[in-house]
Amino acid sequence: MTRARREDATTTPADPAERAREIALRSLTHSPRSRAQLREKLISRDVDPALADSLIARYVEVGLLDDASLAAQIARTRHNERGLAPRAIRLELQRKGFEQPDIDAALEPIPDSIDDRALELARKRWDSLASAPPGARVRRVVGLLARRGYSPSSAFAVVKDWQRADKAGVD
Repeated sequence: MTRARREDATTTPADPAERAREIALRSLTHSPRSRAQLREKLISRDVDPALADSLIARYVEVGLLDDASLAAQIARTRHNERGLAPRAIRLELQRKGFEQPDIDAALEPIPDSIDDRALELARKRWDSLASAPPGARVRRVVGLLARRGYSPSSAFAVVKDWQRADKAGVD
């Protein structure tokens, strides 16, 4: 009986379309992906590009893939949880293969200026560096904001305000 079960069980289907569907569904079950990411995954697993494109078109048609809503979700999450600026989010969405209209729509509600979440993160860093030399403190906090995609001029403006407040003895 064990032998019969081994002969019936196949690890990969013989039909290329079925194999491609299994790879795609397994990949989408693991985490949401853009069309470009799914296409790349399928091709890296030796799926014919034409078959990958037709499968992706079908998944878009039935709603399993929605780049616009996924891009918007990623943008909201990165901005709200990590305090990332639109510039940093744009780069991440481009790396993930989203198309420009989807990226633009996802970033539309996010302000370009340093927001409360980024200020909160930077202020914690500023306060934790109270014993550091002033130049190092400024560089580290400006670097923190820069890594989150904010412009150096905006970051320096925030830090200069904090420096003035610290010199005046005001928090």
